[in-house]
Amino acid sequence: MPGPNAINARFFMIQLSDITLRPGTEAVLEHASATIFPGHKVGLIGANGSGKTTLFRLLLGSIEPDAGDWSLPADWTLAHMAQEIDELDRPAIDFVIDGDERLRAAERGVAAAESGSDGHTIAEAHAALADAGGYDAHARAGALLNGLGFAAPTHRHPVAAFSGGWRIRLNLARALMAPSDLLLLDEPTNHLDMETVVWLEDWLRQYDGTLLLISHDRDFLDQVVDSVLHIEQRRLNSYSGGYSSFERQRAERLSGQQAAYAKQQREIAHIRKFVDRFRAKATKARAAQSRIKALERMEVLAPAHADSPFDFSFATPPPATHPMVHLDHVSLGYGSARVLDRVSLSLAPGDRIGLLGLNGAGKSTLVRALAGELAPQAGTLTVNPKLQVGYFAQHQLEQLDPSASPVTHLARLAPTRPEQALRDFLGGFDFRGDMATSPISHFSGGEKARLVLALLVWQEPNLLLLDEPSNHLDLDMRHALTVALQGFEGAVITVSHDRHLLANTVESYWLIHDGEVSPFAGDLEDYRRWLRERPAEATAEPAANGPSRSGGGKARRRRERAAIKPLQNRVERLTRAIDETSRQLAGIEHSLADPELYAEPGGPELDRLLTEARDHKKRLSELEEDWLEAESALEQAQRQPQA
Repeated sequence: MPGPNAINARFFMIQLSDITLRPGTEAVLEHASATIFPGHKVGLIGANGSGKTTLFRLLLGSIEPDAGDWSLPADWTLAHMAQEIDELDRPAIDFVIDGDERLRAAERGVAAAESGSDGHTIAEAHAALADAGGYDAHARAGALLNGLGFAAPTHRHPVAAFSGGWRIRLNLARALMAPSDLLLLDEPTNHLDMETVVWLEDWLRQYDGTLLLISHDRDFLDQVVDSVLHIEQRRLNSYSGGYSSFERQRAERLSGQQAAYAKQQREIAHIRKFVDRFRAKATKARAAQSRIKALERMEVLAPAHADSPFDFSFATPPPATHPMVHLDHVSLGYGSARVLDRVSLSLAPGDRIGLLGLNGAGKSTLVRALAGELAPQAGTLTVNPKLQVGYFAQHQLEQLDPSASPVTHLARLAPTRPEQALRDFLGGFDFRGDMATSPISHFSGGEKARLVLALLVWQEPNLLLLDEPSNHLDLDMRHALTVALQGFEGAVITVSHDRHLLANTVESYWLIHDGEVSPFAGDLEDYRRWLRERPAEATAEPAANGPSRSGGGKARRRRERAAIKPLQNRVERLTRAIDETSRQLAGIEHSLADPELYAEPGGPELDRLLTEARDHKKRLSELEEDWLEAESALEQAQRQPQA
């Protein structure tokens, strides 16, 4: 069976012909075929365990098919997003640049050439480095890190200093840094917040190679891909357009089936109930119109998920009076650090709130406080005695008992209920047969997330706090969760980068920014515009997250800006000096790449340029160290309270 190097030069596409992949005892793909053309951006979708990652391993050359043929152009360069990091002591920016292997090879070539005295070899080495983009590599890597949410002072921190989610971002940046003809990305939006997802969408739309993307984020797929490859019943089915187009096409194919029709009607009933509840309130008119549009869309699309293994709903929650939770001038943070300051808000029964805000703004901090896991540093947080909280967060996956089965986990919540009742309930989350009674130690992240959600639904809360609930969930489970939340009659607060989930389950938004929480007058499109416009505003008025000691918010920000202005000026001066020194160094290195310079080895002009290059490199290193120190001082001043 030929691998990628056996391809005939006349082929310029990825071709999978009648392949079978059997990573274990069962085949995930069987007699599957597909063609991917150069420059296309393809979304690879399918249920968890359907073989998406296995197909990636095939394209990377890690495995061979059990049957069939496959090929890709022999001269293509592949880049992919690794899942593990070994170089923990490597500075983050160097780790990212390492993704460009051609650049690193050119740098080694320059070092080897300069250790000798052959002028022609030195010239060729510098020319190769210029061709590999060596003179703007740090700027390109820095732009990737900035786009993925890394503050400038952290660019030279060792990889080991970052948590698991941030290391995944480093792997993503490294994959994007690598020049490639084929880019393979496996769930790149996991652990990203919404503004970073928006940045990544823009980056991928401008990528001119071939993209194969595994994602369970339907809005992300719609923004990026131009076709979909769906793994279904061990086959590969191609659809034109983005995810929404795929869903419509598949719905048309399935809509004639009786099972599809029956399930569609149940889902539409959920949404009608949701719409009717909002339509009755004048203050909810906009939300009602949004749900009516969702209903019209669901009437067409529901059959696309008719064969989903998930079927669950929330029970009617116990009643609670207003307010369910009330915060009065509450300040929240960790240790001596304050994240949110003087927050005053109330949550009423039936409220459906989506939290918006930049990475690190305090969304999860607020949710933790509402869940009772974080005590206020100041102010008063009052909880209704009838409040029953259902809290979903990623750390709860780690708190599951790895030796216990799904049935055992649920039995600990309901020791008097018969096992069959527990099994029936868990079946709605696709824990059936042996899976319901097997230890979860070998469960995937998606399976553990489904179990945490099942335990949450069982407890019948009247307030749901959902912090990135869709991470690790496949598209069918996300759809089932969306439908279930639409029928939930309690209050909901959701943090999610899944815009489809937010748009179809929440009524209004709160924006967390600059240490404050306030209503956001708009929808997700308005927030997207806010994200795009924010960088210009941030340059004019740097954000300060420190708490106020006296006076109003505007006065506080004026004092803070006055206090940090000298630090800002120093950072700007150093930035200009770095840019100018880099420009001069690039000119010198461009001159050094001229072969005529080496016609007379040891000539005065060559000696002068080499000396200037060495001096400029030393100066640039000193300026960068001063800039990092100044930027760190500025960041610290922005976080600290001003007197």
